Amino acid sequence: MGFFKFIFSKTFLIQLVIAAILVIVIAFLALKWLDYSTNQDQRIAVPDLSKQSLDVVDDKLAALDLRFEILDSANFNPDFPRYSVIEQVPEPGQFVKENRKIYLTLNPSGYRKVMIPDLIRRTRRQAEPTLRSLGFEIGDISYKPDIAEDAVLELRHKGQKLEPGDELMKTSKIDLVLGDGSGRYRMEGEEEQDSIIPEEEEIEF
Repeated sequence: MGFFKFIFSKTFLIQLVIAAILVIVIAFLALKWLDYSTNQDQRIAVPDLSKQSLDVVDDKLAALDLRFEILDSANFNPDFPRYSVIEQVPEPGQFVKENRKIYLTLNPSGYRKVMIPDLIRRTRRQAEPTLRSLGFEIGDISYKPDIAEDAVLELRHKGQKLEPGDELMKTSKIDLVLGDGSGRYRMEGEEEQDSIIPEEEEIEF
């Protein structure tokens, strides 16, 4: 009976209320500490880093307590400055926490070089799509006397003769020197040739 009398006593009830208040206060303080330690209420808007150099990116992100990491270089894009940001993750406008890492993809310094295939004695109809598929542009078309009409006699870039295996930057303009079909033409360093390579043969490059 003494135990039940104590439970319903005024002293026990006061202690129970005090204990409940302490639990509530401790729980409230713990939640506040958790919010503070994990920056629950802090959100930083990711800035637009497109076309920015790494120096500018570093200053912008450092001011916002953010970091960056370079993932890779993409294919060269002439619409973006060299070594500038082409892509970023997370995207601009998204909200992140302090010290979040922003992943960047940069524009390289220029187009990569592509090897010139052997197109000598191929037809113009073969040569042009082959060069375009490799990323080159077709420049001037000129003709020289040769027995084969529209057969490729020379490839040139800015007046310089190209040889199979030479390398040029992608998007370079290549001029074609073709046979006019009027007669034989002996190319420099070669014996006379009186036929072109059949179109059905596979082009190796």
